[in-house]
Amino acid sequence: MSELSSTSRTTLTRLPERGSADRGELLEVLRGALVAHVGIDVGDHPVVLPVAYAVDPDGPDADGTLYLHGSVAAGWLRRTPGATVCVTVTSLDGLVLARSAFHHSMNYRCAVVIGQARLVEDPEERGRALDLIVDHVVPGRSRELRANTRKELAATAVVAVPLREASLKARAGGVNDDRPDIEAGVWAGVMPLRTVAAPIETDPEATGPIPEHVQRRAADFV
Repeated sequence: MSELSSTSRTTLTRLPERGSADRGELLEVLRGALVAHVGIDVGDHPVVLPVAYAVDPDGPDADGTLYLHGSVAAGWLRRTPGATVCVTVTSLDGLVLARSAFHHSMNYRCAVVIGQARLVEDPEERGRALDLIVDHVVPGRSRELRANTRKELAATAVVAVPLREASLKARAGGVNDDRPDIEAGVWAGVMPLRTVAAPIETDPEATGPIPEHVQRRAADFV
């Protein structure tokens, strides 16, 4: 597994000590989050939109593949094939409440992937990518579902971005106040944050118990 790239587009210029070249850590962040934001120039203005995604370290692109899910009717997606996109995935871990506004911060892990996007047209790769996207949300879910219909496939697009050019930045720990502010006696601390699942709500027309794979996924957010 190669280290993360250090191109001019992915080199950290502010607080580079918070960066990591460990590709395994990048994959961990990508696997742990649920929503990616993709940025693209659509002509007269840029857009940044949330999308469902999945990561395949063994995908056909350089250093693996990041798959993005979208509707063929989406204007941004029609501009994507062949264009350079920026995909950002962030996990927020805490609010850092310092003794001054300047030193307030957040604890986070943020992955940024930059690359030329391609439309996934091969039926086998497309089917695998769609299963990966479903299983990224709830692992094991794709095996329980019926096959996609032709109409559904015609309305759905999958875009692939190489994982070759990427960066990872994170902050962890407590406040970083100046000594005079500490001596002033103002309270400071960290408010940890995490995603928690509420009780599962079964559809009124569903039959049978809640599947084990759904219960396991809910347990990830306890």
